[in-house]
Amino acid sequence: MSIMSTSHVEISSPLSTTTFPISAEERARETALRKRFADFWGNAKGPLRDIYDTFIAACPIAEGVSEVSVSGGGVEGWWLRPTSERQERAILFLHGGGYVQGSAKAYCGLASQIASRTRVPVLAIDYPLAPEAVLPAALEAVMVAWRWLRSATIKKIAIVGDSAGGGLTFATLAALRRATDGASAVAGVAFSPWVDLALTGRSMTDPTIGDPIFDSDYFFRDSAQKYLGGADPRDPRGSPLFGEHAGLPPLLIQVGTDERLLDDSRQYAEKAARAGVPVRLEIWQGMHHVFQLDVAHLESSRVALDRAAAFLTEAFSRG
Repeated sequence: MSIMSTSHVEISSPLSTTTFPISAEERARETALRKRFADFWGNAKGPLRDIYDTFIAACPIAEGVSEVSVSGGGVEGWWLRPTSERQERAILFLHGGGYVQGSAKAYCGLASQIASRTRVPVLAIDYPLAPEAVLPAALEAVMVAWRWLRSATIKKIAIVGDSAGGGLTFATLAALRRATDGASAVAGVAFSPWVDLALTGRSMTDPTIGDPIFDSDYFFRDSAQKYLGGADPRDPRGSPLFGEHAGLPPLLIQVGTDERLLDDSRQYAEKAARAGVPVRLEIWQGMHHVFQLDVAHLESSRVALDRAAAFLTEAFSRG
């Protein structure tokens, strides 16, 4: 696949937007993959959380990356450690699943792909899920993990998340900006972030978007209701789109054109850039929600992860 890009950088703005067209060969691979998705979900049986974890865990563990369980200090999750890892650095990974499903273990494959490319250990954590736990339980758990990493004398930390974990990434970065200890992440990376639990983006209900993962907005409405627990859907702890953006570290956002959360990415990038935050927004044509998981099938997935790793490496070198 020849990945070509058209890019424009707005004058006097820290927002850089790059669009990646899809080739005929990649579209054919994407079409075949969507059939696999339909077959999987059409035949899956059992508890929904187990089914979701099985789907996500199809992302392979990268070669040369070890998995180490973490349990203690209020932190549950997994270290993904590459060989010849860079010292005194870590990436905190926050998984997706609409705040109602997902687990660190299921996301070890995706986290390992990041660890392998950056040569930086990645800590993928579990956080309390809704409806058993509601806002701001997930954010509080991430802050515990952040402090745990800091206590381990890790000097440079970046935060990466997908979907709900992407929104949680931005909520965490905002919380760190308000913290009194002055510590901040060197960067934030989000794959298809869910930043608006009020669901105001046009793409959430746009009938022309052929989202193969979410064919309607029902999942988001149901998940938002469960996680909010009666809180305002514009509460920035759950919907960072409506929070303060000034002072955040450099951000990279990757999103596909074929997904309900397309406008979440666009709107957040624009607001953060207007607040003076350096933002790189990458829009991948023909790609589905969190396509980065599909490294075994799509060149777009591999290239997107390569670009995310380069962004993180650059941020660590500056931070």
